[in-house]
Amino acid sequence: MVWSLAGMVNNLGRLLQMVKHLIKFGARLAGLTLLGALASFPLSNSAQAEKIDNAVAQFSGLDKITGRITRFDVYMGETVQFGALQVTPRVCYSRPRTEKAQSTAFIEVDELKRDKRVERIFTGWMFASNPGVHAVEHPVYDIWLEDCVGYSDVPPPENYSGPPLRHDGQADRLAGDHFVSSGVVGLPISKPK
Repeated sequence: MVWSLAGMVNNLGRLLQMVKHLIKFGARLAGLTLLGALASFPLSNSAQAEKIDNAVAQFSGLDKITGRITRFDVYMGETVQFGALQVTPRVCYSRPRTEKAQSTAFIEVDELKRDKRVERIFTGWMFASNPGVHAVEHPVYDIWLEDCVGYSDVPPPENYSGPPLRHDGQADRLAGDHFVSSGVVGLPISKPK
């Protein structure tokens, strides 16, 4: 639901009329009625942000022994091994580029034990905007969500059946169709003709 400026002004006008009537007639429950009216009044002009179901979750993992950070892409439903951990994202949501960035993923992480047992050590939501809240912390490995995207340079598994892939490439939508990102600096360069 999208609110227009005229609609908000109209609603605000009606709210002010209600307040005037309450003051004028001295209603005993004026405070409660006013609170109820304010609670039902839409204060923002944007509806709840649309969530985009993505095909790929981008993670970073830290090997605490070597100090090396590795970035890896995982398709929905695919299991990827990072050290002794197996990471399986189930869903990965993001918002449109016009909204504040917020990527969330529901993942499962299993640990491979020395006796070849598999033990689930994490099941839950990860938030890219606040990795410290629900990152996987392990004595040797840490894993956190970086982003949710619709494509990857890594080819999908043969039996992939998750959300449709969006082949956006490295095109810079703000620069127009004739530019692609160089990948080196944040400035667009002309596409080869």
